[in-house]
Amino acid sequence: MTGTSDATVLAVDDEPDLAELYRVYLDSAYDVRVATGGDEAIELMDDEVDVVLLDRRMPDMSGHEVLNEIRGEGYDARVAMLTAVEPDVDIVEMPFDDYKTKPVSKEDLLTLVEVLLHRAAFDERSQEFFALASKKAALEATGTTGSDEYEALIDRMESVRLEVDDTLDHLSARDAFVEVPGNVP
Repeated sequence: MTGTSDATVLAVDDEPDLAELYRVYLDSAYDVRVATGGDEAIELMDDEVDVVLLDRRMPDMSGHEVLNEIRGEGYDARVAMLTAVEPDVDIVEMPFDDYKTKPVSKEDLLTLVEVLLHRAAFDERSQEFFALASKKAALEATGTTGSDEYEALIDRMESVRLEVDDTLDHLSARDAFVEVPGNVP
């Protein structure tokens, strides 16, 4: 999907001005919903939401709690944590797709949404690989790499990468031998 798509983005931030800025940044390309707290985000969440931009630190309900609620309800939206909280090893087990530290520019926000929408078309294992890669990058950006959690993340990422590579190799080999119907008499 590219700009001016039918995609719906839910921007969640307890700072109303910042939440509204996200709407202004994205409104020309997407249907944007804005929530200024966790409870409101849960109320606005439905199957139409494709991407959630989620603050981690909010007074009524943390972003982690909102994320767990979204996943617990079975919503399949791509979720990016968009927060001032520097990532730590606690993010390793959180079921989000990307992690960005504020502030973000309009271009960065539009690119983030585009990437998440693009990833939504991938199979589940490929999506998992990119989510793990995002966590790895976030931890490396803050120098949080000397922990057991980080090493487990690296191992899990490598395992998923091998599965994805095997699947791609299998599909490529199979596709190489699939006859394509043509105009042969």
